[in-house]
Amino acid sequence: MEEGDVALEDREREIMLDFVRVTETAALRAARFMGRGDKEAVDQAAVDGMRGMLDLVNINGTVIIGEGEKDKAPMLYIGEQVGSSVENQTVDIAVDPVEGTRLVACGLPNAISAIAAADSGCLLPVPGFYMDKIAVGPTARGYIDIEAPVRENLRVVAAALGKNVRDLTVVVLDRPRHQPLMDEIRSCGARIKLILDGDVAGAIATALPETGVDILMGTGGAPEAVLAAAALKCLGGELQAKLYAPSEEVIGQAKEIGMDPDAVFEIEDLAKGESIIFAATGITDGELLKGVRYGAGWAKTHSLVMRERTKTVRFVETIHNLKFKTVRSRREMAELEV
Repeated sequence: MEEGDVALEDREREIMLDFVRVTETAALRAARFMGRGDKEAVDQAAVDGMRGMLDLVNINGTVIIGEGEKDKAPMLYIGEQVGSSVENQTVDIAVDPVEGTRLVACGLPNAISAIAAADSGCLLPVPGFYMDKIAVGPTARGYIDIEAPVRENLRVVAAALGKNVRDLTVVVLDRPRHQPLMDEIRSCGARIKLILDGDVAGAIATALPETGVDILMGTGGAPEAVLAAAALKCLGGELQAKLYAPSEEVIGQAKEIGMDPDAVFEIEDLAKGESIIFAATGITDGELLKGVRYGAGWAKTHSLVMRERTKTVRFVETIHNLKFKTVRSRREMAELEV
């Protein structure tokens, strides 16, 4: 191993827990608004928390997937520089301060805060298009084909998992556009788990046996495809995506940025290399992560953090002392502001 590789590995180990603190802070702030019916307040609270903590992480980061263009997003906009070091190698940052703002606002399950980071050029900077997606865990990796019929994908995934098709559980976003997909899945005899929002969490669930989820299918946001790809890369899973182009306008927009509307994006196209780190914290309860719990002067969060280079997956349970008054650093100040 070269000396530079050792330094890179050391840096990755150092910032893994820092990224957990970033998503924890976003989750703690957003969770204050659970069930209060205000999606904008949920999102703003999470963005404020995430952006403040990112400035304390020892990286030289550039947001390549975030809250949108600078003129529409004052923080975490595409191209924004984050981190406390300009000397380190540049890293790309993809963030979703709240995946499922509606879930939090309505007090519904499965909302998370998520972040992915990789060396510059390793995360695909996709715009806010929609993509058709299919995702599986490591056991079924290499068996899926997004251009194959639904029936064929279910058959080969079931075979790879040693199951009957009727025992498969397929995660699908609950959207009217997915009615034909659901009809086809049901005609094959497979089970469907509908989710209201949050297909990043849904994709990750396919790679964790305890969730009971086998495969994700359907159309969702393109930025979420990159975050899910980063997570599944760490878990050894697989994701394929293809531009959802219901109109000539979308096709034209894709071509303008050099995106082939007919291309199939493999997981390595979306999140390549070995430098990937992914972290997420639960905001509301879900199969993947528990939501934020508040007590008398304390709060508890549940997070996961993963590293592609070593395939390390850590689940982190943190108790935050909200009564702590002696602030000794900028980091502690940011954490206290939840």
